[in-house]
Amino acid sequence: MEQGSAREGARPAYTPGVFPHAPGNAARVPQDRVPEQARGRHGEEEGARGEHTHSEPPAPRAVRRHSVRGQILDALRAALVDGELVPGQVYSAPALGARFGVSATPVREAMQRLAVEGAVEVVPNRGFRVTERGPHELAELAEVRALIEVPVMLSLARTVPAHRWSVLRPLAEATVAAAAVGDRAAYAESDRAFHRAVLTLSGNEQLVSIADELHRRSQWPLVAGPATRRAELLADAAEHTALLDALIAQDLTVVQALVREHFTGADG
Repeated sequence: MEQGSAREGARPAYTPGVFPHAPGNAARVPQDRVPEQARGRHGEEEGARGEHTHSEPPAPRAVRRHSVRGQILDALRAALVDGELVPGQVYSAPALGARFGVSATPVREAMQRLAVEGAVEVVPNRGFRVTERGPHELAELAEVRALIEVPVMLSLARTVPAHRWSVLRPLAEATVAAAAVGDRAAYAESDRAFHRAVLTLSGNEQLVSIADELHRRSQWPLVAGPATRRAELLADAAEHTALLDALIAQDLTVVQALVREHFTGADG
């Protein structure tokens, strides 16, 4: 369900569609938003690090947040979910930086964050390789998520009043809207936002953080995995609204069945 075969809070407004690959289409981050240490000495700095381009990186989407690193991190996460950063391929920070119109420094910092999350691995003197994942890893993530979220949601279904669940309706509807246009990256973000909102009602911040990290990992594309079809996204999104209805009705049997199906379906 969670797009394993194929983003915290609202998704930034990116240009629709995949990254444009023509160099002339690369969006540039305004220089007054680029930290001083990230400007200038571009070629000199990267030449010293010895990084080389091994795969043609995608051009960026438009980014709007104040932190350059945050903008790049959001865009790279979107590219991972969309499969635009290909599992097994190596991408250099200088080449990606050129596409974004910034120094390689914020790109490298964002990639290092992704390495901590397990999305990429550092290749010394070359760049970053997108992690290759298989169905077995996805199944393990689904199992762990179910162990965490099923008992929590069953407990919440017994105690949370209906009006508090109703407040989450727009979040469930956001997943349907993203699925309707086949936007996998927007669906991934709205999917996580819905699950975070549900688990937040437990009052356990550590649980929410761990579950969200597992959820994110389940959304990275599989090696050579087929792109998620719009019909599959719509079916997954429908499970959100059905789950919300079951939680409001305190139907524990349906809640348990829906959550397990949600994790073990075609998209994790």
